[in-house]
Amino acid sequence: MPKVLPPGLSAQTFAAAIKALTAALGKPWVLTEEDDLDPYRDPYSLTWGEKDERLASAVVLPETTEQVQAVVRIANQYKLPLHPVSTGKNLTYGGAAPNLSGAVIVDLRRMNRILACDDKRNFCLVEPGVSYFDLYRHVKDKGLKVWLDVPDTGWGSLVGNALDRGVGYTASPFRDHFGAHCGMEVVLPTGEVMRTGMGALPGADSWQDFKYGVGPYVDGLFAQGGFGIVTKMGFWLMPQPEAWLSGIIDVPRYSDIGALIEQVNYLEDAGLMTGKPFYNSPPFHPFEGNFPSAAPPSELTELMADGWPPMDRIMAHARHHGGPSWWCTVQFYGPEKIIRANWAHAQQRIAKAIPGATFRGEQFIAFPMTPEQEKRAHLVDFGVPNMAVFHRSAAEIDADELHAPLQYYSDFLAVIPRTGAAVMKAQRVLYDTQKAMGAPLAATPFQAPITWHHRSFVMAAPTVAAYQNDPERNAKGRALYAAYVKNMAAAGFGAYRTNVVMQDLLAAQYAFNDHALLRFQERLKDGADPNGILAPGRYGVWPKHLRKAGA
Repeated sequence: MPKVLPPGLSAQTFAAAIKALTAALGKPWVLTEEDDLDPYRDPYSLTWGEKDERLASAVVLPETTEQVQAVVRIANQYKLPLHPVSTGKNLTYGGAAPNLSGAVIVDLRRMNRILACDDKRNFCLVEPGVSYFDLYRHVKDKGLKVWLDVPDTGWGSLVGNALDRGVGYTASPFRDHFGAHCGMEVVLPTGEVMRTGMGALPGADSWQDFKYGVGPYVDGLFAQGGFGIVTKMGFWLMPQPEAWLSGIIDVPRYSDIGALIEQVNYLEDAGLMTGKPFYNSPPFHPFEGNFPSAAPPSELTELMADGWPPMDRIMAHARHHGGPSWWCTVQFYGPEKIIRANWAHAQQRIAKAIPGATFRGEQFIAFPMTPEQEKRAHLVDFGVPNMAVFHRSAAEIDADELHAPLQYYSDFLAVIPRTGAAVMKAQRVLYDTQKAMGAPLAATPFQAPITWHHRSFVMAAPTVAAYQNDPERNAKGRALYAAYVKNMAAAGFGAYRTNVVMQDLLAAQYAFNDHALLRFQERLKDGADPNGILAPGRYGVWPKHLRKAGA
């Protein structure tokens, strides 16, 4: 018997529902034993082992769209809440854990067919269990001339990552994974199957070519939502480019960040630079990979200890180190002549706009890469899935860590405008929050924006530590995370996704006109899912019978 049951269901009713699910799927594909449910806990949970931890009551693993329909119909019959996941690898955002403790996980990993992959029209159509590794192997085995756009970890699902608005690293039209999707098949809360876009037109062969179809565009309801279970999804793929070129732009003054951003924005928006730009502040290097480190370099401690440093002291500190105050790596994909010309144009334009700007570090690769080039490459920039983000050598692990509670983390990422003023404002809000909450101070005045999205920046707070079996430290982590959510939102900077524990709080920040957006979503939920069975509480949208509890 599981640790928790769905709210409002008796043990007898739950047992009857499990019996019906077992008849529909087969005994091996319905899990209720505690040991089988344990992998579906959120390993990065800020409520691990506490009464508020979100736990599943059961897991079902359908293999076909028809079996998903059967699960949904049984759930309606028994008022059984469901929480669908593609592969459950969305770590730092909840993993496979449900929003509502006691929900039944619908694990779609067995639905792992690649239904189409076309390198002439440059699209694929996949089921939710297809991982980035799966599709990459398929492309390589078939010799197809297309690239994937991949996140940091390759084990996750294309469908799941896109539905949670995940992002990647290659050319700007493809880095927004939901934005690059085209067409989906969905099992609705009634158990009906619906296809969106041109998929709704019988006989159409343009399902993965034109995403809108006719009438209201509904695909967005299924991203971060509880309006259906996606069983097929199309994606636009990037044609394999002829070559890649990157270079580094250095600017001398701390105050040059605004002008640098403006120039790089122009290059990207004009289509002259298609790759992901990467900003940093080399004298201080506050980033480890894409995320700010937990503590500033030692020389910044005194500067920041008494409050936010005045601009003249920040500028003086930057000058003291010599060299550039900021740099930006820019990337170009395409034919060699064109990308070399675009890089030359970028240098001319920026040198004219920013006095003292210099350029260095040019790298060039003609595709396909050699094995030696692939060993040295930042693989995600080239659409190659991998797991390097998890790599830590034995030498890097402190002996004390072996005896400490297991430590994980939860990401906080807020969307800000692509301007120097917004970067500096966000830096200040993050610093003030850390200071007020007694958290370790990061090198916030030199924290750079992240550029996964084409038309906006993301600012990352230092990752909030989560511990298994350490409630006291987790309580402090929850308080710090909540302060980030509220303080950044008050400054106009909203996170675009979060872990399951914080989704209600985050949704509450989107409060224009007395929460008109959430109230509209709730009305849609009540109409489309009257029994409230699908993903109750996902991003703050609770069904009517649970709304007070979820508020």
